[in-house]
Amino acid sequence: MNALAQLITPNNISLDIEVSSRDELFAFIAQLFEKNHGIPADSVKICLEEREALGSTALGNGIAIPHGRVKLLEQAHIGFVRLKDSINFDASGSQPVKALVIMLVPEAATQIHLDILAKVAQTISDKNNKNILLTEPSADNIYQLLTAWN
Repeated sequence: MNALAQLITPNNISLDIEVSSRDELFAFIAQLFEKNHGIPADSVKICLEEREALGSTALGNGIAIPHGRVKLLEQAHIGFVRLKDSINFDASGSQPVKALVIMLVPEAATQIHLDILAKVAQTISDKNNKNILLTEPSADNIYQLLTAWN
């Protein structure tokens, strides 16, 4: 197990979600975190939108890592969402996005949170891991992959 194992739960993994825009996607993510962790959906959606306004979190090859700082959040949370169909993520030169690792951190995020975000990005860049995230039909197997990263 790794640091991600403390931040993600199986119920934060959603596969083959049907949305047609980044706005719909962020609304879905906001509802997911409100339902599973009691984080106000408006706060989640706003923090993700504000972060995207600074620059796209799309990494290319169908992957993005939307993340943001949430007021009054006590601990970080991670989720994974894979879309049924890719959507435009408004990233110049980037392919449409299909798989997303979402990270919400407290407003006063520490270096540890930044290190975890960097590790997520590094691991997603691994071709085998990326292919699993884009194609694996089992949420349990996705959870196992995410929590097994070293």
